[in-house]
Amino acid sequence: MQLTLYTDYSLRVLIYLAFKGEELSTIDEISKAYRISKHHLTRVVHKLGENGSIKTIRGKGGGICLAQKPKDINIGRIVKEMEKNFDLVECFNKDKNQCILSPMCGLKNILYEAKLNFLKTLESKTLADILVDKNSFNKKA
Repeated sequence: MQLTLYTDYSLRVLIYLAFKGEELSTIDEISKAYRISKHHLTRVVHKLGENGSIKTIRGKGGGICLAQKPKDINIGRIVKEMEKNFDLVECFNKDKNQCILSPMCGLKNILYEAKLNFLKTLESKTLADILVDKNSFNKKA
């Protein structure tokens, strides 16, 4: 399973903000640190603000920061909110499925179970679990 860049960038923003602590960060700053388009990050930050993961402060001296402690931000929730679909194969979508093997194939069931286990693992992790080495982060950011 591959996450979209949108979800990847969302997790990167949260990691960045977690390492910054209560210090406000800007989209421009994060864009430069990660070499990611400001346009893409603006969309990501907007969604993270809407779902309550980050706080956005407008105006001069404004910026963004985490809305909760890293230990309270669930990775599974973030991934599920950011990903548009989890259809690993065509047959996951009944409306678009045209695979002639569907009636006799057990792959869908195996992949569905794998997807559930993937999400269950993510749901057992928080942003705090991702934060490994603040010193290395500070050297690169």
